[in-house]
Amino acid sequence: MTIALDAGIRFFQYRSKTGTRRQIYETCTVLSRMARQAGALFIVNDHADIAAAVDAGGVHFGQDDLPIVEARKVVGTHAIIGISTHSREQARAAEQAGADYIGFGPVFPTTTKDAGGIQGVEAVRAVRQVVSIPIVAIGGIGQGNCREVLSAGSDAVAVISAILSASDLAKAAKDMMDLIHKR
Repeated sequence: MTIALDAGIRFFQYRSKTGTRRQIYETCTVLSRMARQAGALFIVNDHADIAAAVDAGGVHFGQDDLPIVEARKVVGTHAIIGISTHSREQARAAEQAGADYIGFGPVFPTTTKDAGGIQGVEAVRAVRQVVSIPIVAIGGIGQGNCREVLSAGSDAVAVISAILSASDLAKAAKDMMDLIHKR
């Protein structure tokens, strides 16, 4: 996280599908503190209770996770709630249910996780037309296609492989931030 913070990244989501709840809690405790000290937003994936326990900035869910109205009872009104969506209908439903932002995609092919069928850039445009909350584009986004996704109406991009697969993580993170700021 330090490399990303040094590059100017200020939004982090922690996702672990293999750790125990105790391991996730302990990791999130450290990451949440680091993010707060740097003025960054830290989101916990899937676990509203852990997000509340570590005073994270929010929680992010998939389509089959805790309903937003129930999650709000756990994390309170100060935390943000995001939800992954894969269609205009899911995006609209997430906004109506009270989501603060949506993750939308996968926009491009990705090996990070199985997130369903490829949506493409035109789908980002279509979602932008039906929701007013922020859209975070997910899936296969890197330096070669980031601007296109942002131009289509995404407010932000989720990036994993484009940075973690680079030989120089710090340079990759800084280059991505430079690209985003030049849009």
